[in-house]
Amino acid sequence: MAKKRTGLARARKAAGHTQERLAQALEVDTSTVARWESGDLEPLPHRRAKLARLLRLTVRDLELLLQPESSASVAGFSPQAGPSQMLLPVVIEGRTVLLSLDAQTIAASTIDPDVIGAAATNGAGTAAQSDGMSPLDRRSLLKHGLAAAALPALGLDELHQIAAALADARRYFDHSVLDYFRRQLADCKADDGRRGPRRTLPLVLGLLGAIEEHASEVKPGLRRELLAAGAEGAEFAAWLHRDLRDFGRTLYWYDRASEWAQEADDSAMQGYVLLKKAQLAFDQREPLRMLTLSEAAQRKDWSLPKRVQAEAVQQQARAEVMLGATAEAVRPQLEQARDLLDQQTDDGSTLGAHYNHRLLTMQTAICYTEAGAPRRSVELYTQTLNEQTFSKRDFGFFQSFLAGSLALAGEPDQAAATGLQSVRRASATGSDRTKQQLVRVVGYLKPWQHRPAVQELRQAVAA
Repeated sequence: MAKKRTGLARARKAAGHTQERLAQALEVDTSTVARWESGDLEPLPHRRAKLARLLRLTVRDLELLLQPESSASVAGFSPQAGPSQMLLPVVIEGRTVLLSLDAQTIAASTIDPDVIGAAATNGAGTAAQSDGMSPLDRRSLLKHGLAAAALPALGLDELHQIAAALADARRYFDHSVLDYFRRQLADCKADDGRRGPRRTLPLVLGLLGAIEEHASEVKPGLRRELLAAGAEGAEFAAWLHRDLRDFGRTLYWYDRASEWAQEADDSAMQGYVLLKKAQLAFDQREPLRMLTLSEAAQRKDWSLPKRVQAEAVQQQARAEVMLGATAEAVRPQLEQARDLLDQQTDDGSTLGAHYNHRLLTMQTAICYTEAGAPRRSVELYTQTLNEQTFSKRDFGFFQSFLAGSLALAGEPDQAAATGLQSVRRASATGSDRTKQQLVRVVGYLKPWQHRPAVQELRQAVAA
């Protein structure tokens, strides 16, 4: 009897496809996709490259998923660990060691094997170094959806404490565990511009899973704080999915963030989510929705920090030019946004902490291009866009907009050269949002499609 390819089905779901949608994209019958996953049929060789792209896998990873599954071939298992063990890397006191986990423990857990597999590829050490952690602690971490590998920079005492908290949240889940989760979330936010969404999401979703499961089990006094942390994490998870252009999951996590913020009585986060939904509306080219959400985010009862208010005002200005307003008409709003940013003080809030004058200038440049003033935009990009002051992901993202402005300003060769630099950074960080903007740039360059530089960009974007 053929063995089911559960890894293939999991990869399809993680990429946001139903069997029907994947079949439509590949121009095959839905029953064909079902038979691939049941193990009764293999995809024909000429379909595998496209299938891998749709599942956001390399062809090599797809081939591994198509192999018959056994305990020895599950992601994360290592020949050195024996046929029924997996070496799971954990950072303890600054050193990576490998915990030896048996197949029974893993099979009983709820953790996504893809997360374990990704973590296992980053580990080093020997199974003999894992004796400091008891089997009960290991099982507790896995049972509650958090691999030890998803808790980097964790001391051995903390590891025991986390395991105990997940096993008996009402008794052991205290502020030190909550503070650890907050620190991990902050570290993810600080590094996602370099690592990209695909490498950052597993840990963020693991943390959110633990928060969601245990919010109903902790002591009442902790629940509200835990939900507030969950709202912050959910907003960040939405952003990561937005960078992947997975708008369904983006909206899901924004709604989750709003729900948790309401229960935690965090009015500022509720207003912040409205602003983030307005930004998503820009990605989806829905200016009217973008306008009303930006206006809603500016209501006084949210008590948002000045920098967040500044971004909301800028967002409203951009929506208005997309609906037909001129650059001059929205100039007062752009000046208001800059004034609000100048008024920001250290109020203790972390909302929008990344927002500064450089980002406002980039967004103002985008606004001017939308208003039909691309040369003005080019001037702003040239003055402010600097690789040393932006993350690799953000630098590549704004380069894609600079390329678009250059194209609309009648500078096709410069636009193509800038676009090629953006392509490389988008590929390195996995930013599908940047790649989509580059598709628009290629469209702007259609009048010069026979120029060598433009052809090179078109090929790079299509690759």
